[in-house]
Amino acid sequence: MQIEGKCKEVLDKTEWVAIATCGDNGPHIVATWGGYVRALKTEDSGIIVIPAGFYNITEANLKKNNLVELLIASKQVQGTNGLGQGCSISGKGEIQTTGKFADLAKSKFSWARGALVITVEKVSTQL
Repeated sequence: MQIEGKCKEVLDKTEWVAIATCGDNGPHIVATWGGYVRALKTEDSGIIVIPAGFYNITEANLKKNNLVELLIASKQVQGTNGLGQGCSISGKGEIQTTGKFADLAKSKFSWARGALVITVEKVSTQL
């Protein structure tokens, strides 16, 4: 699924990205900067690539249950109820430490051990 319209605009302007996975101990949330996501933007807007430094619990969770949900927001995007718009993006994710996405992340971020790669399955506006 491609990210289009209002949610693409939000992704292009978000300052942060919350990343939720679920493991044996319940939900687990980490975050990253929106600029990191934009720096690794691919030609396929149905794939999101995030540099992975640690994300050890996220990686363990994704090995058991590869569902992931992102929450993004920006006050710079006109929302349905006034200033600001949020979006939820869900799909399947994995931490890749080798391959083209991992190499891309490592080339732009010296601290990255690889990339969190998310195949988008659902996009919806929030707020």
